[in-house]
Amino acid sequence: MRRAVPLQLLSDRDHYEQVVKAALEAERSVWIATANLKELMVEDPNAVPGRRRTRRGNYRSVLEAFTELARRGVELRILHASMPSRPFRKSFDGQPDLVAGGLEMRVCPRVHLKTVVVDACLVYLGSANWTGAGLGAKGEGRRNFEMGIITSDEQMIDAVQERYDRIWRGAECRDCRLRDECEMPLDEM
Repeated sequence: MRRAVPLQLLSDRDHYEQVVKAALEAERSVWIATANLKELMVEDPNAVPGRRRTRRGNYRSVLEAFTELARRGVELRILHASMPSRPFRKSFDGQPDLVAGGLEMRVCPRVHLKTVVVDACLVYLGSANWTGAGLGAKGEGRRNFEMGIITSDEQMIDAVQERYDRIWRGAECRDCRLRDECEMPLDEM
């Protein structure tokens, strides 16, 4: 059935302004699906203009921000296709609240979708992986060329969450032709 759906087209820096910032302001949940999972640096709201706070300047790992969200009870999920980058793993390991379950992560080698659902009120669908080059606060000459859409349409959000949750729960594992190659089929978790 065709129907009108409110959409906003995003490109390049819009991803950071609309998707990342929405995730950082979540009140209930952030569900992320990405093929590549790398360290993502975000602007540090505590940085003092003109004064470097850390060796990273005015930026911090998104995982530091996720720790704050987890402490407020926000459900954090990342569904990804392969081993996260070494810098991501190092940063993750330095966040005890996330390691203790504040951020749930599951691997499925067939995940290629890129989506972010925030508070079941906003969904992003597009080309950008959860990486600095895809969504991050990198400068113009360092970001990937990305495009995607965001919407607050309830039916679309429900459809995306249903698909995400089927993969998350392993409902797709039984018929998967890569099951024998999968290190940890989700339906066995």
